Amino acid sequence: MTDCIFCKINAILTPTEFIYKDEEMSAFYDISPKAPVHFMIIPKLHIESMDALTEQHINLIGKMMLKASTLAKEHGLKGYKVKINTGVEGGQEVFHLHIHVLGRSYK
Repeated sequence: MTDCIFCKINAILTPTEFIYKDEEMSAFYDISPKAPVHFMIIPKLHIESMDALTEQHINLIGKMMLKASTLAKEHGLKGYKVKINTGVEGGQEVFHLHIHVLGRSYK
């Protein structure tokens, strides 16, 4: 997906400060934060949205949700929101599945 900004971020074609990266996903701060702590987790595999998920993605999405919890705790979040926008009507702006994690740190 040469036009996908998140694919470019994963390929390190766009300068990004990663807070986490492995062979299946990466995480980085949102460039337009809506909370004091706001980061996103994206799969390396291009998946357009939640609606494009299939049974073959069960392990990946599960790992991404667990990583959201781990990273939230590492950022000192006692409570936080996990948000996935799906489709234009759902507020999705970048059509590469991404999980937003938002909260206020108490470190």
